[in-house]
Amino acid sequence: MAKEQRNVRICLAASGGGHLRQLLDLEPVWAAQDHFFLTEDTALGQSIARDHRSHFLAHVALGQARLGHPVHMAKAALRNFAESVRAIWTEKPDLIISTGAGAVFFACLLGKMRGARFILIDSFARFDRPSVFARLARPLADVTIVQSPALKAHWPKALLFDPFRRLDTPPPPKEDVIFVTVGATLGFDRMVALIADLKRAGRIPERILFQIGSGVRPADLPDDVEIVRDLPFDQVQDVLRRARIVITHGGTGSLITALRAGCNVIAMPRSFALKEHYDDHQSEITGAFAKRGLILTAHDPQELAAALDVARVRTPTLATTDPSALRAFLTSEIERLCTPA
Repeated sequence: MAKEQRNVRICLAASGGGHLRQLLDLEPVWAAQDHFFLTEDTALGQSIARDHRSHFLAHVALGQARLGHPVHMAKAALRNFAESVRAIWTEKPDLIISTGAGAVFFACLLGKMRGARFILIDSFARFDRPSVFARLARPLADVTIVQSPALKAHWPKALLFDPFRRLDTPPPPKEDVIFVTVGATLGFDRMVALIADLKRAGRIPERILFQIGSGVRPADLPDDVEIVRDLPFDQVQDVLRRARIVITHGGTGSLITALRAGCNVIAMPRSFALKEHYDDHQSEITGAFAKRGLILTAHDPQELAAALDVARVRTPTLATTDPSALRAFLTSEIERLCTPA
């Protein structure tokens, strides 16, 4: 007689931005299961919460202390811990799948303490070195998954699923629109100000849509400029379908989403020295993408102006992440949990 399968409740845990988008790429794995999200209260998080049971956690990262805000980090950590306790004890997950980062560490720890199986997927944003989150969470994990051969060399016992794929699809038709995005979590005033200065100087004739997050709103711009704080993810995708050029920070989620849409991408990585991020991993990301010929990079006004000149005539390369092998593995893990011993 066939064994009756039991229900498995899955916790999908990720901070805002690219970490969360990677979990969305795994939707065929969890869509038919009892699942819920643990994430941050961002535009993407709000979009997900409209269709899926979700709990929001306070943003917290060790880098906040490195940037000179230890008290703020400590307060955020206490709030995050309380929210994590409430979510885990309410939901009682059987399986946690997490792509990081700091905002979901306590939830992963608490879920593991309750007996949940924990699958750690280090972010696709990490090409050369494991993330801080992965280094902290790996001792808790039942399975550790990395997404680049270099990380496999760091952790030989980890499972490797490299999702990166170029697409042979011809570039779609586009409009003379530039989309400037700072991502879901942090502002990026330096990048926004550089682009605004070029627009005021007449160096950018295209229409511009700025998504500035929590940053400073640029003033005295022409009428063909629109500025928003945040955009729901479906609206971001609509803009990307139209935009010929995307100028973005160095977050993997923003880069991959723009490359999938056939945009010419210019990336400006945030700098730790300028207190724009918790470390310099965005330089690692943009360098890896640029070496593959996928994007242009810029670090100052001159490089940005030159990159724009190239982007206007360059044929974009489409690329995406193909997580089919990872999906197959996770599906088998879930099926094993669903079948009693």
